[in-house]
Amino acid sequence: MPSYKYRAINESGVTVSGSIKAESIEMAQSILNSQGYIPSRIVEAGEGAPGWWKDIETRLTPIKAEELILLTKQFRTMLLAGIPMIQLLHVLENQTENKRLKNAIATIAVDVREGLSLFEAFGKHPRIFPFLYINMIRAGEQSGTLTEVLNRLIYILEHEHKVKSDIKAAMQYPVIVVVSLMIAFFVLLTFVIPKFVGIFSRAGVKLPLPTRFSISLYHFLNEYWFWVIGVLIIGGLAIRYFYRKTEMGKYLLDATVLNIPIFGPLFIKAVMSRFASVFSILQSSGVPVLYSLDILSGTIGNQAVTRELLKVRNQVAAGRGISIPIGAVKYFTPMVVDMIAVGEESGRLEDMLREISVHYDDEVEYAIKRLSDMIGPILIVSLAVVVGFFALSIFLPMWDLTQVVRKGF
Repeated sequence: MPSYKYRAINESGVTVSGSIKAESIEMAQSILNSQGYIPSRIVEAGEGAPGWWKDIETRLTPIKAEELILLTKQFRTMLLAGIPMIQLLHVLENQTENKRLKNAIATIAVDVREGLSLFEAFGKHPRIFPFLYINMIRAGEQSGTLTEVLNRLIYILEHEHKVKSDIKAAMQYPVIVVVSLMIAFFVLLTFVIPKFVGIFSRAGVKLPLPTRFSISLYHFLNEYWFWVIGVLIIGGLAIRYFYRKTEMGKYLLDATVLNIPIFGPLFIKAVMSRFASVFSILQSSGVPVLYSLDILSGTIGNQAVTRELLKVRNQVAAGRGISIPIGAVKYFTPMVVDMIAVGEESGRLEDMLREISVHYDDEVEYAIKRLSDMIGPILIVSLAVVVGFFALSIFLPMWDLTQVVRKGF
């Protein structure tokens, strides 16, 4: 007979947990009900791997954007059908295959049963549900329009997933070419060049500059490879910590990204698209402008723009409106500033933001296509330079060697 782990509320309102043997989950639920318990979670006790290992495995399980979108769609559909919240969350838990997401939903169900609001329950899982996701639920709860807010949230999630997928697809080919180029560089430098240099040295051929440079680089890597690897690993970890964990590092990295030629304008357009789409949805959901700017500051995804938005938020709080402070942000294009000013003056800010979002969606798609077209020739030229360098390193002394052979005859 299988064993099931459960979490339940007893007659005193205290949450208890334990294990029980039953033929099925339904039977286990019936047994607990007969004992005066209200089950909040019942799962089959696993066998094999120890519990601590399963816990680590669950925490390290990634949550894909598609899984979060599907969960939100199921949430909205069942909410429209009028299913009670606790039952709805239990259904979501049973239908979710991702272990990490399943555990989060189970915990949210327990928290809601114990009296927490949906916003507070979701807010306990910031690594699973983004800041925007949690605050959209808060806005829906407070305004009583949770279904409509979830519908708009699904649009945001799908829209941003599409943009990220397009950018990743555009970068896939360059990454493959660059990695292949590095492997070819390593193989030629380590195995090919040294063998030819030995032949040229025994023949007494004077080595040209490209060949001398290649062999010097080979000797350096051959003698100090452990130092090179150590510096790369330690330096990589230090750089990663600085740019990913510190506020100054995040700001410098994001500011640099926005100023990189070719790539910078693409990222600025993506930021404008996200800003306008999220802002318009928050406005249509009845979220105040100040609170909307707080949410945008936490969800825009770029620390350089976030700092500017916080300045805008402070000026709006001082009663200056939104179009004038936005105009002082260097990352916002004149078109965005002008359309926000028109929307603010006409009382149609939401419509103007929606138009900005649509425009920059098209701009991002066009920029990605243009980037893909530009990267091809750049990679071909880079490949030609590397191949040409090694060709000169080999064939220049080989030409001198043929001259020596001819003179010998």
